[in-house]
Order: sequence, then C-alpha cells, then structure tokens
Amino acid sequence: MTIHSLTTHDLFARTERVTKNIAHLAVDTRVTFTINDIVDAVERELPAGYPAPTVGATRRDLIGQIAQSVLSEELYENP
Repeated sequence: MTIHSLTTHDLFARTERVTKNIAHLAVDTRVTFTINDIVDAVERELPAGYPAPTVGATRRDLIGQIAQSVLSEELYENP
C-alpha cells in the first residue's frame, strides 16, 4: 500500500468511528448534530502534521463526504 492509500484508510476509519460515536450520543441524549460537528471532531483528533489531500477536495470536504456516507449507510449497501 502507498502512503496515500494508508492515509485514506486511516482517515476513513477515524471518520467512521467518530460518526458512529456522535450518532449514538445524539440518540442517547437527543442532542442534534451536523456534519460539521463530525468534521470538527475528526480534525481535533488528527495528529499534528497529518497529511491533507494535495488535489481535489479539502480534508474537511473529504471527512464530510465520508461522514454523510456512513450516516446514510450508503457505504454498507450491496451493489
């Protein structure tokens, strides 16, 4: 695997975990949240110097897209 693909997998795993944690917390507490809340939480947990995409979407956009896909369960649907 390349550094790029490892970073992508890592960012996906971090975003998926945070998204599920925030969604469970929202259900338990009835507090609403936005995609930006998830993006902020993921970014706060990233280590200093964590690589950002060099082309295409920003890291925040990418995290938001992953979070939306997790919440909609789009990533888990069978083709």
